[in-house]
Amino acid sequence: MAVILVVDDDDHIRQLISLYLKKEYFDVIEARNGLEAIEKLEQEPIDLAIVDVMMPKLDGIELTKEIRSYYEIPILMVTAKGASQDKVTGFEAGTDDYLVKPFDPIELVLRVKALLKRYNINVERRNRLGTIEIDLDRLTVANEEMTVELKRKECELLLELSFEPGRIFTRAQLVEKIWGFDYEGDERTVDVHIKRLREKLSRFDELTITTVRGLGYRLEDVN
Repeated sequence: MAVILVVDDDDHIRQLISLYLKKEYFDVIEARNGLEAIEKLEQEPIDLAIVDVMMPKLDGIELTKEIRSYYEIPILMVTAKGASQDKVTGFEAGTDDYLVKPFDPIELVLRVKALLKRYNINVERRNRLGTIEIDLDRLTVANEEMTVELKRKECELLLELSFEPGRIFTRAQLVEKIWGFDYEGDERTVDVHIKRLREKLSRFDELTITTVRGLGYRLEDVN
């Protein structure tokens, strides 16, 4: 999935943006200022950057110019400033889009998807493992012979596990990714959903979810 860099010195804003992006199955990398963002860009393959304007060490305008000098990725600028001249400055620096705080997180996600589509970056919510395809939009897992319907959380769990076959996910990690970091329920809800998911996947020999005692769950690699 697409990797989004969220750059903002406000912890709450970063967490809010990250929460909504992760719910749409984007991978999110956070940075607290422009200098930290540059380090992340050098270390990780980034598909899109969400950049706040007012930041210490290196502000969003200078960061946007820096990104434009070395990377061909979409940039969405987020700021509390709403004056026309500030928008002009942002676009002259090289941003692709502009969103003023306070903003609707759903609108931000839609703008992110639109920018990724404009840059021809794939954001489809599905994954293929060998002959099996997991499709979150259709809530199905299928191969050439059969299609099995899943509940939304079951499909979200399977899709999350399928992105990194062989990796062990703890219950806490799965709760945060699927239910969100503000979920107040019991982590054992993961066990319940995994049990139901295993029952539905029993018809697919290639798909095996293993319990790693004391740690969590992993989807065995089919390759």
